[in-house]
Amino acid sequence: MRTPQELRTTDDRGTVVTEYEYDDGSLVAVDFGADRGDLAVDVLDDTAIVVASDEQFEFELPDEATEVAANNGVLTITE
Repeated sequence: MRTPQELRTTDDRGTVVTEYEYDDGSLVAVDFGADRGDLAVDVLDDTAIVVASDEQFEFELPDEATEVAANNGVLTITE
């Protein structure tokens, strides 16, 4: 699974994007960093909306995505 383009372009503020491939699926982890505070994520149909501090990111979920979660400043998209 590839990281959505909208998340790949957030690295101008120290965001770290990592893609993991496993035998039974894949995971994208986006660490927004502690300075952005708590993340909130909402999924509407095939669109995810992420709020990090005073910034908002919207992106279309990859077709393979089965779960989207935010915890401790890290957004995860799993297959």
